[in-house]
Amino acid sequence: MDFGRLSDLRYVDFRLPPDHPDTAAVLARGAISASQTRNVYVGCPIWTNKAWLGSYFPAGIKENEYLHYYARQFNSIELNTTHYRIPDATTVRKWRDAAPVGFRFCPKMPQSISHERELYNADDLTLTFCRAISELGDRMGMAFLQLPPTFGPENLPRLERYLLDFPDYVPLAVELRHPAWFADAGLRDAVYALLEALGKTLVITDVAGRRDVLHQRLTTSTAFVRFNGHGLVPSDYSRADAWAERLAAWLAAGLQTAYLFIHQKDIMHSPIWTQYFLDKLNKLTGLAIAPPKIIVQPVQGSLF
Repeated sequence: MDFGRLSDLRYVDFRLPPDHPDTAAVLARGAISASQTRNVYVGCPIWTNKAWLGSYFPAGIKENEYLHYYARQFNSIELNTTHYRIPDATTVRKWRDAAPVGFRFCPKMPQSISHERELYNADDLTLTFCRAISELGDRMGMAFLQLPPTFGPENLPRLERYLLDFPDYVPLAVELRHPAWFADAGLRDAVYALLEALGKTLVITDVAGRRDVLHQRLTTSTAFVRFNGHGLVPSDYSRADAWAERLAAWLAAGLQTAYLFIHQKDIMHSPIWTQYFLDKLNKLTGLAIAPPKIIVQPVQGSLF
């Protein structure tokens, strides 16, 4: 994820801002009984991580086996492959069958809808996409609409109409990137209220160069967080601590589901960060989310 990435981090305040004032009310409405399950899903943007061969993947596996092993290291994925083309139903069923019960896919909306048409005249494409990903069945998490940085508040009526018409059988998260969405407090809160009224989750992005998208405004009882790390520098770990604490607080206050997706330039850093983060989160919440682990590789026999 290059959006908001900086090479110089010396002047970045990585502290999490306080919650938006309206987040508490959203959490209170989503509260469930202590006996009901709260779910946290953590993952990466892709599963074809060749660098993991011989460590988090067995050495020598074929590319069509990567998803099977990825889905036993992480319990979710930010499915970026769907951003570039709409998969056919057969492909989606193969994805579903490769993942165990409890795994969740979060497919990104096709760029033909979000970036090329910018939601205009996209109903047929949207329906085709939603029908395809519905084949994920109980492995479906939520779809993810990433709007381009050029899509500003002048397009709010178009966004509202699109969301009103969006198929209700597919949960949807929305990422806003244009700075103008966050520059004016009145507009910002109006958009937040719209997403809340429509039951759409607003994406929270923790990235060095755009702290405005770290708004901490929940619009549903689901949190969808995208985390951009910097190669396991000290701030990556302090941010992991802060996110573990914030998610634990949200879960205690009524959050039902959280998705957190890790973006690191070196894919070898993502499992290490996840191990650290989940250790903190599990201790704070009593959850038992399994972290990724190095696979013990078979040892070749020797004749001597």
